[in-house]
Amino acid sequence: MTLDKYNQKRNFNFTEEPKGENFKSKNDLIFIVQKHAASHLHYDFRLEMNGVLKSWAIPKGPSMNPNDKRLSIMVEDHPLSYKDFEGTIPEGNYGAGNVIVWDNGTYTLPEEQSKAATENKLKTDLEKGHIRFILNGKKLKGEFSLVKLNNQEDNSWLLIKKNDSYATDIDILKKDKSVLSKVTLEDLAKKTTKDNLDSKINESANFIKPMLAHTAEKPFDNKNWLFETKYDGYRTIAVINPEQVLLFSRNHLSFTKNFKAIADELRQINHVAVLDGEVVIEDKTGRSDFQLLQNYIKTGKGTLKYYVFDILNLDGHDTSNLSLIQRKELVEILLHKFLLLNVFYSEHIQEKGILFYEHVIEKNLEGIMAKEVNSLYRPGKRSNDWLKIRISQQEEAIIIGITESKTTRSYFGALLLAQYDHETLRFIGKCGTGFKEETLKELYNKFEPYFIDKSPIKDKIPTRDKVKWLKPKFVCQIKFTEWTQDYYLRHPVFQGLRMDKEVKDIIFSLK
Repeated sequence: MTLDKYNQKRNFNFTEEPKGENFKSKNDLIFIVQKHAASHLHYDFRLEMNGVLKSWAIPKGPSMNPNDKRLSIMVEDHPLSYKDFEGTIPEGNYGAGNVIVWDNGTYTLPEEQSKAATENKLKTDLEKGHIRFILNGKKLKGEFSLVKLNNQEDNSWLLIKKNDSYATDIDILKKDKSVLSKVTLEDLAKKTTKDNLDSKINESANFIKPMLAHTAEKPFDNKNWLFETKYDGYRTIAVINPEQVLLFSRNHLSFTKNFKAIADELRQINHVAVLDGEVVIEDKTGRSDFQLLQNYIKTGKGTLKYYVFDILNLDGHDTSNLSLIQRKELVEILLHKFLLLNVFYSEHIQEKGILFYEHVIEKNLEGIMAKEVNSLYRPGKRSNDWLKIRISQQEEAIIIGITESKTTRSYFGALLLAQYDHETLRFIGKCGTGFKEETLKELYNKFEPYFIDKSPIKDKIPTRDKVKWLKPKFVCQIKFTEWTQDYYLRHPVFQGLRMDKEVKDIIFSLK
């Protein structure tokens, strides 16, 4: 008898259900029936066998009428300590809903024998698919049978009452109170609603600085890693509280106004939560495109999408110490509950990183993320547990100046770019493509208050152009073909400014 499946299905940080441990009752074998208002109301019928509760879900509940043959679906074993569990399994957890102990007591076999012999026979009868037993409960009494349906691989059984002196056609389910607390499910539901409202008033979540990834040069296969799509947008932390939803960049800049459509949609989630994901706009092929997102911020044209790949807080519980795979399961359960049109769970595959990388190449996407499945979330830290593997070459760069235009182009000819090599700015090339006339004007107007007299870097820049130097303040995203042997960007194309990145974080990483 094993409780592995029971434990795997539950996160005990978020449910008060007991952890699965094997132990036997000291005296007679026990049975229990719990009334459970999950996604569908049903009754859970449980018999003690060899240190666990063998369990069946009965949609219509047990009956004292021999003419009623009640379908019973065998489910995972439960621990013996589950016999006293009553209360609420919180939303977002397996089996979420209210539970009362509808009946309990002891049981025996029709033929009198020792407890050890009884358990041996029960194990044999269970394997054969036909168990007979006598219940001595507060509501259920007399002899019953559990019979497995022939040729059924879905664990379907029938619970049947024997026609004995306890048999009756009176509906036993009308006795609807708990045998422990004397409350009904309806009473418990009212209490749960009040408790939830009270807790929502007291709970609130705050911004958490996101975990960051290192870079890997090529994909790999590893059963302990999962692989996701790398999106080309803005990393966005969503802080969901009862009174408001706030969106933030990785550096705590507000995105709420820019991405109002996403904030409005997230208001449907009636939980306190902090989500981590990426806001994007996709082109006609379904590929996220940073320039389209830049245009949306200016014009409002396009459809925002938010891909959520992590959760940092749920209803006041810190989830950062859960494993990645547990956190992703929580995200999927949470988002699945609500009709969200443009908020999506970020899918992944496990182990097969090379195959996934090849699939992403075919889709002409930006790259993939590799993440260790058991990794914890480390707020504000860059970790080797997360790796970004790009297909197209992209870099973030600091703009340190502009060159004078040598054509009919207005405002400037090219951007001069740099990254920090330790504490020193290193020149990495100039970018003169990727601009529209309106972009040139907009950038120049942003730059104008920050022009300075001297170069912000020590080394001489290899250019004969006339230069206007800039205070190192602006970060941009650049697409390019490759690095030259001298560590300059080859064929760089301007993608847009990064309002969510700080200059100090733009690091030269080739050496």
